Amino acid sequence: MAINWFPGHMHKAQKEIKEIIGQIDVVIEVCDARVPFSSENPLITDIRGDKPLIKILNKSDLADPLLTQVWVDYFQSQHNVKAIALTTDEPSGAKNIASLIQKLVPNKNAEGKQINAMIMGIPNVGKSTLINSLVGKVKAKVGNEPAVTKAQQRIRLEEGVYLYDTPGMLWPKIANENSGYRLAISGGIKDTAFDHEDIACFAADYLLTAYPELLKKRYKITTLPAQEVELLEELGRNRGCVKGGGHVDFHKASEILINEIRDKTLGAITFETPGMIESENIYFAELQAKRIAEREAKKEARGRGRKNKPKKKKSGK
Repeated sequence: MAINWFPGHMHKAQKEIKEIIGQIDVVIEVCDARVPFSSENPLITDIRGDKPLIKILNKSDLADPLLTQVWVDYFQSQHNVKAIALTTDEPSGAKNIASLIQKLVPNKNAEGKQINAMIMGIPNVGKSTLINSLVGKVKAKVGNEPAVTKAQQRIRLEEGVYLYDTPGMLWPKIANENSGYRLAISGGIKDTAFDHEDIACFAADYLLTAYPELLKKRYKITTLPAQEVELLEELGRNRGCVKGGGHVDFHKASEILINEIRDKTLGAITFETPGMIESENIYFAELQAKRIAEREAKKEARGRGRKNKPKKKKSGK
C-alpha cells in the first residue's frame, strides 16, 4: 500500500535540521514501542553520522512488554546507541535523559561546555509530551494527532544542556511497504491518508496469528475464523454494526478494531519483531529490484520499437 503524506513543513524541517546538525552533540529519536522499526526515520541515520543516539521506545505501556525488551536489546547492540523504554503514564522515567545526554558527551560535560541535543521522531509518537515531562512544564505543543509541532524550538533542560525540538517527520517513500500499514494502525499517519478497511484487514491478519487469545477474550469468540475478513464480519455482528438486509457495516467494524488497538482496549500489542523486519526488508528489496528491471525492460522495448519502426516515404510532387 502506498501512503502519500508528506506535508510541506516536514520538507522544510529536513532542510533546517541538516543546517544545524553540525552543532548537535547527541541525537534523541523517539519511536513508538508498538512499531519500533516502522516508526524510526531512516533519514536520521544519514543526518546524525557517528553522533551518539538515544533511542526511546515511547508508549511502551501500549506494547507487548516481552517484545519491547527484545527491541531494546536489538538497538543496544548497535554502535553508539543507547535504548530505553518509556511509558505514557509514568513521565518520571524521562528525568534520567538529561543525565544520560551528559554521560554520552563526557569531555564537554567535564569542561562545563554547553551540550546540544536534538530530539526527533515521526508524528504522533509522544515527542512533545516527553519534552514537557523533561522540563516539568508545558513547552511543546501536545496533540493526539500527527504533525502538531511545525517549527523548531530550543529548550533549556538543565545547566549546560539544551534541547532542540523538531517537527515530526515522515519520509517521502517508505521502502518496506508493510511499514505504511503499521504506521496507519498506530496513528502515525492521519486517518484521511488511508483506507480504514484496508488497514483493519492487515491488522486482523496479523492478530489472528500473533495474538489470537486477545481477540477471543475481547470479542467473545470461542473459535476464531481463518480469514481476516471473516473476523471483521464477526466483530461487526457482535458490535451491532449491521446494515439493512443483515449485511455487516465493514467500515464501522474496521474503525472499531483500529481504535481498540490504539487505545489498548484490545490489549498490549507489538506489530513487528527484528527478525520479521529483516526478512521483510529482503523481500521488498528484491521486489523493488524486480520492478525496476521490468520498467527498464519496457523502456528498452519501446526504444527498439521506435528504432525499428519503418519510416514513412516522402510523397513526390
